[in-house]
Amino acid sequence: MAFGRLERTEGARPISDINVTPLVDVMLVLVVILLVTAPLMASSLRLDLPQAEGAQPSDTPRFVTVGLDAAGRTFFNDQPVTPEQLAQRLAEAARQGADTEVQLRADQAVPYGRVVAVMGAAQKAGLNRIGFVAEPGSR
Repeated sequence: MAFGRLERTEGARPISDINVTPLVDVMLVLVVILLVTAPLMASSLRLDLPQAEGAQPSDTPRFVTVGLDAAGRTFFNDQPVTPEQLAQRLAEAARQGADTEVQLRADQAVPYGRVVAVMGAAQKAGLNRIGFVAEPGSR
């Protein structure tokens, strides 16, 4: 015992803390993959639809155009007409189909009363679908 005391060294101690960094890295990669693929999955829906005779698209919608210019003239399908002729042509269009749409094109300078008179003539003829046509505005 003269040579000294022998000491035992302790071995490696187990790590009791969990290293969370790799777990967070993997989760972030999975989130990025999910964010990238989710929109692709929603827009690429492929369906094999059944076939049916009644599923044919209907005829193109019917419409007539009525124009009012700044000079006070009235046009039906780009043909100048008098108010009496306009009423007759609107009635003919209503006889061809009650779902016919009247596309009303009026100049900015046309008084509101004239526009209302044309709308009234269309409704009197039996055409209740009236669309107002305008130019797209500039941004």
